[in-house]
Amino acid sequence: MTDQAVDSGGLRLSSEGQFLGRTRELKELLADIERAGLDTISGKKAPRARVLLIAGRPGSGRTALAEELVRTVTDRYDDGVLRARLGAPDGTPVPVENTARELLTALEVTAPAGAGEDDLTAVLREALASRRALILLDDAVAAEQVDALLPDTPECLVVAVSGGPLTGIADVRPCTLGGLDTKSALELLTRHTGSVRITVDPRAAEGLVEECQGHPAALMLAGGWLAARPKAAVADLAKQLHAESDEGSPLSRVFKLVYTSLPTPAARILRLLSLAPAGLVDPHTASALAGCSVGGARSTLDDFVALGLLHAVDSPLPQYEVPGCLHPLLKALAGSQDRPAELQLARARMLERTVRLLQSSRAITETDNPDAREKLQGMPRSLRFPSPRAAEDWLRVRRPALLASARLAVADGELDTLARRLMSQLVRTMVAHFGTRAAASDLYDIHGLVLDVAERRGLSREKAAALLNLADLDAQTGRTREALARYRAALDAGREANDPYATGRAMESVGGAHLELGDYDRAADWFGRALAQRLARDERPEAARLYGRIAAAHTYAGRYGEAVRNWRAALAGHRKNGDVAAHARALSELARVQEYAGHPEESLRTCQEAVDWARRAEDVRLQAALQLRLADTLDHLGDPAAARLHRGAAERLLGEELSQEEAGAEQAEDPKHDADACEIRSTPAED
Repeated sequence: MTDQAVDSGGLRLSSEGQFLGRTRELKELLADIERAGLDTISGKKAPRARVLLIAGRPGSGRTALAEELVRTVTDRYDDGVLRARLGAPDGTPVPVENTARELLTALEVTAPAGAGEDDLTAVLREALASRRALILLDDAVAAEQVDALLPDTPECLVVAVSGGPLTGIADVRPCTLGGLDTKSALELLTRHTGSVRITVDPRAAEGLVEECQGHPAALMLAGGWLAARPKAAVADLAKQLHAESDEGSPLSRVFKLVYTSLPTPAARILRLLSLAPAGLVDPHTASALAGCSVGGARSTLDDFVALGLLHAVDSPLPQYEVPGCLHPLLKALAGSQDRPAELQLARARMLERTVRLLQSSRAITETDNPDAREKLQGMPRSLRFPSPRAAEDWLRVRRPALLASARLAVADGELDTLARRLMSQLVRTMVAHFGTRAAASDLYDIHGLVLDVAERRGLSREKAAALLNLADLDAQTGRTREALARYRAALDAGREANDPYATGRAMESVGGAHLELGDYDRAADWFGRALAQRLARDERPEAARLYGRIAAAHTYAGRYGEAVRNWRAALAGHRKNGDVAAHARALSELARVQEYAGHPEESLRTCQEAVDWARRAEDVRLQAALQLRLADTLDHLGDPAAARLHRGAAERLLGEELSQEEAGAEQAEDPKHDADACEIRSTPAED
């Protein structure tokens, strides 16, 4: 079969890029773009983007029409096309904040992790204010979803796809879709069956179109059924459907015919696809759900595509989507023909496979870990990735399904052990491939799910960890008061779990939040509590670092004597621990406090000592910064000649570091260096 353009509402309506029918509707939509809105008629400038609404049942070709409209006018919008789906396969609305975050990601605009709907939509409107973009919002469930995402500029155009009118959005006239006209419906059948069977018995073909009521999804399934049976007559199919005309809709009747013709193993796989997270399936998902081989699952999925039961997603990796119009039919079949225990076992197999794939995806990034490589080699070949790049591509493509897996596993309530493992691996794998900052929004959602499970199961230690992670992300995005509340809750959970690590980190983080809020007395007090715990546990490196944090709080409060005493305690700790770099930084901060306290000579001596320690630590940037501070201090003391010498030394240090960085960049561009790097990256590894 040839590749076909896909209606994500359910089915394929065109072949090789050609669009079938809907000529009148397309003309109406194009004319509606140019139509004067109510604001324009009243003499006002349109305050928001124009909304075009395409309404129809799932499988009616509504998304195919929307995509054709987008293709027709896309050259008018310099900033391109943004796409988002507002409804889940089961019909539940996607939260507006999730959609806003996805659109911001497509715009390459960083959204604050954990931000709420109002903040995210405000950032989205601001990002679109200076752009001329086309936005396709598919499967809208409610008018509120679309309204919250509308840009505040008439330069953008929004195309919304829905099952009905979106009451509440001003100046919207829906383009409502019914069945295809007979000519287009026959052409759709012809593309599956060939022209001979249609032209030999045109009346039977028209009768089949009538039995399907011109519904594109039903016609697609009928065409797929005929294509799989070259000797079957069109009239036979029309008669079978007519005999069942009193049972259900045309789509459900054709689907029943196609389903009952499947071999028993294939029929079971099809039913179980109703469990696929976000309606997205890859061979591994189908293999795990059905308990069959990956190769066998891939072959069956391709067969389903040919029959119109699935459609292939345009992706660098094999991925398929369950049509929204078929999802309720598959779910009903699974509920009636599979026992609840069998469905739960299928979910468990799918989650376990996902966990192992995440482990493999992360492990291949740890090329310098012999244990990880050995563990990876012990995995089945079908679970191994050929390179870190392949693992990252898989993670990026499957990201929506992976996040949906986590949400569904937590919502299930009976698979919490697997859910916890899945979320743990998902966090670690995302950090390994994307980094904490780039993955922050997803991590925030996952930590929230971990917190849900921990509270449900009474797992105090995991509750404390989740609260600390969420609070850290809150703090990084400026929500300090929210972070403070979570740090306090983490402290309570840590104490309940008798977890010294969690309580110590929570106390220090409470101090850090107070420091950020300008409450220096409380900050010093909480740092002191954390210090007492570290000293009691003989955790010397952490204790030395906390002395520095207490000193910083006193410095902000202007208590320079207390700050000096604590910096000296920090220095003593770093010296005992043999931490040369930390010792150099502490001396640098002590010199700063001495300068603030009005003791430039002491500051000068401390700063010179810090330069020696920074040289031992091979910290060029710190050496340069200290040289500049020495120059400023010498200027203050009336020695401009010595100050010039130190500034020159700083410039030389920074120049040498820049040369080293440039040399490193040239080495990275060298072909031999690239070849070596590729060889290293391709070495299998495991966690």
